[in-house]
Amino acid sequence: MARYSAFLGRSVEVQYRAGDICLPASGTFVGDSGRSIFLEQHYEQHGQPKNFRWEIPYQCIVRLEEIEVFEKLASLHVTQADAVDPSSERSLQASAAHASGGAALLPMTQRPKTA
Repeated sequence: MARYSAFLGRSVEVQYRAGDICLPASGTFVGDSGRSIFLEQHYEQHGQPKNFRWEIPYQCIVRLEEIEVFEKLASLHVTQADAVDPSSERSLQASAAHASGGAALLPMTQRPKTA
């Protein structure tokens, strides 16, 4: 079962573990295989359109949340009738946090100083 399928097609920001460090990734959520999520980012380099795709395994995901895209906000004037219900947004974030298995950052122990 795909845990994060509710984010499909949305702009998201993910914080994920890569060894001992946490790295950020942002892009469009384009897939959920049931074991990994896929993000995609489109950009232009030397006049050529390019894209970059991440595959992030579930066990590496620390945090996943939807982000607002500034271009969409500038061109879209939302009225009160069209506004998103904040309780549904909170439940979406809560289900994503629950699906990650409650992964949290562990405090790093200080290593002894060497001479």
